[in-house]
Amino acid sequence: MKQITAERGEAIAGQAPSARWTLASLSFSMLLPSLGTSIANVGLPSLAQAFNAAFQDVQWIVLAYLLAITTLVVSAGRLGDIVGRKRLLLIGILLFTMASILCGLAPTLWVLVAARAVQGLGAAMMMALTMAFIGETVPKVRIGSAMGLLGTMSAVGTALGPSLGGVLIASFGSPAIFLVNVPLGVLTFALAFRHLPADISGSKTDRARFDIAGTLLLALTLSAYALAMTIGHGRFGPLNAALLLAAAFGIGFFVFAEARTASPLIRLAAFRDPALSASLAMNIFVSTVMMATLVVAPFYLCRTLGLDEAFVGIVMSSGPVISTLSGVPAGRLVDRLDAPFVIVAGLIAMAAGSIALAVLPGIAGYIAAIAILTPGYQLFQAANNTAVMAHVRPDQRGVISGMLNLSRNLGLITGASVMGAVFALASATSDIATARPEAVASGMRITFAVAAALIAVALVVAVAVYRHLPRAERR
Repeated sequence: MKQITAERGEAIAGQAPSARWTLASLSFSMLLPSLGTSIANVGLPSLAQAFNAAFQDVQWIVLAYLLAITTLVVSAGRLGDIVGRKRLLLIGILLFTMASILCGLAPTLWVLVAARAVQGLGAAMMMALTMAFIGETVPKVRIGSAMGLLGTMSAVGTALGPSLGGVLIASFGSPAIFLVNVPLGVLTFALAFRHLPADISGSKTDRARFDIAGTLLLALTLSAYALAMTIGHGRFGPLNAALLLAAAFGIGFFVFAEARTASPLIRLAAFRDPALSASLAMNIFVSTVMMATLVVAPFYLCRTLGLDEAFVGIVMSSGPVISTLSGVPAGRLVDRLDAPFVIVAGLIAMAAGSIALAVLPGIAGYIAAIAILTPGYQLFQAANNTAVMAHVRPDQRGVISGMLNLSRNLGLITGASVMGAVFALASATSDIATARPEAVASGMRITFAVAAALIAVALVVAVAVYRHLPRAERR
């Protein structure tokens, strides 16, 4: 079966037009989930007004979506390995599209929140299985370019969301930020249905069972951790501590359960592979740092540099724009060089960018630092994903892809909470929105000094693991 899958991937890759349409369908499958995240943020003020709700309540529109992705992305990947990736990806696209309609027509806030959770489930399927398909449909020598393309599409979705959302709200009202996903979802479904390779049916005896108990345990554990990191708006209270404790117990129960089931959600033996464990850990560190730029930069640009909100948005858009432009070149570089070499190069660039954010003053200094940090991030992502997915067994591509996406999401959630807390503590103020300019500047310096230290840890991990890895196993 593995041989058949490999031969099928090579045959598909050899047909240039078919391969291009396959990559087009996967690109849209990556674009929609990132657009679904970024476009909703800009609509929160108008949604709060439309539903006559407090801002803390409308934040659940974003949180429900992110929680669904974080808690279900690994399970979605594993289910795709069992029942068929194309089948489940099409279901995910359909769920995302139908939930988008319900979001746009939702009569109450909590119907909207529930619809966003369903939309997040569809997004989890799309994110996990899109990357898994790369390993199946693209030859190894071009996996880096394909991963770079997916990184570009993710950045396009992130960059496009705020501006597109603003235009849609001004022209058609807040429901339009959800309904815009409908034609895009229909197009994505049609492309995927037509151009993705069909699932290969195995015998029922060869098919693994889906680990329902493990899925529930992991979902509850990740929900507890995500809520601990997000509720309280940066203030860590007894409820946060209780949720973190519940997450710690959940990890223990999950490991215990997985070690005793014949068909586990995650094979614990996989973590004995130092390259995989290192990739997941580095992904968390890197995503934590990238989230810090989104959490800290608005306060620095506004409070310290005195920019108005419109100009802050323009300056901050430099990051997604640079990320969009650097994704594909980063992937091509991975194809030409060893993935571990590019991982190290990307981390060095990220460390330099973090230090630059800490020391370079003014708008020009901020943009220059982002211009170093963001291409480094794209280099790391393309190379890290390639290093992992190039050697994954066909029957494990979905779950490993889900784990990569999970590690990224955990880093983003941790970065929003922990790096935000570091910034507040370093600024020596209880209210960042009214802090003195020099206090915010001090917080910026210390936060990105910590960020540089996190990247340095990731760099040490990369060097320690890959220096002993045989060259044949590096990609």
